[in-house]
Amino acid sequence: MSHASPVAVVSGAGRGIGRGIALRLAADGYEIVGTFNRDEASAEQAAKAVADLGRECRMVRSDAADPDAAAALAQAVLDEFGRVDALVLNAGIASRGRTVADTDPAEIQKVLSVHALGAFYLCSNFAPAIRNSERGAIVLISSTTAARPSPGGAPYMMGKVALEALGRTLALEEQPHGTRVNIVAPGLVATDMGDRLARAITGAADAATLDAEMPFGRVTRPEDVAELVAFLISDRAALITGQRIEVHAGRPSITH
Repeated sequence: MSHASPVAVVSGAGRGIGRGIALRLAADGYEIVGTFNRDEASAEQAAKAVADLGRECRMVRSDAADPDAAAALAQAVLDEFGRVDALVLNAGIASRGRTVADTDPAEIQKVLSVHALGAFYLCSNFAPAIRNSERGAIVLISSTTAARPSPGGAPYMMGKVALEALGRTLALEEQPHGTRVNIVAPGLVATDMGDRLARAITGAADAATLDAEMPFGRVTRPEDVAELVAFLISDRAALITGQRIEVHAGRPSITH
C-alpha cells in the first residue's frame, strides 16, 4: 500500500547541503529517505532533526558508487513506502587539488564514480518509480566550478560536468513521463567541505569568515540551496525542467 505522504530520497543527507535539503523538504511534508557513507553520528542527528519536524526519516548507509547498493536502496524504499516522489542527487566528495599530471588514477576513478556514476545508478533505479508520482521531480546538485574550471580541480570538475550531462539528458527522457529534472549549482557554501576549500584557497578559518567579502553580505548557507531545491520540487515549478540554476551569493568562484 502506498504511503499517504510524498517521499523524497536525498543522497548524502547526513551533513551539509544534503542535511539542509532533507530538513527543508520535511518541512514541506515529505517523508525522507537519506543516504550517508561514513559519518553515522551526523546521519543520526539529521534523522532526529527531521523527526522533530514530525516527518518520518530513514537514514541508510550506502556506497554512492555501487550499482547494487542503488538497486537495493530503490527496492527497500518501494517496499516500505510504496512510492517515490522526488530524488535529490547530492552525494559528493572533494578532490585533492592536484594538477592533472600529479593526480593519482585511483583518485579520479573514485571522484567520478561518486559524482557521476553514483548519480546515474540512482537515477536508473528511481526514475521508473518517480514516473508514477503526480509531482515527480529530480534535482541534481552540481557546482559553479562545472562552468568555471580552475587549476588543480580536474577530478571534481569532471565529475560535476558529467553529472550535468546526466541531468540534461534525463530531463529530455523523463519529460514525456511528467517528471521534471533540474540542476542546482552552488558556489562556496558554509559546510565542512566549504570550510576546507576556504582554508586551502584563502587561508580563512572557515567559509563563514568570508561573509564580509561577499556581494550580498554572506557566504551561501545550506538553507539557501535547500530553498531553491524545495521550489524546484514543488508545484510552483510545475513547468520548469531542464534548467541549471546557480546559487553563489554574487561570487561564482572564490578563486577568480
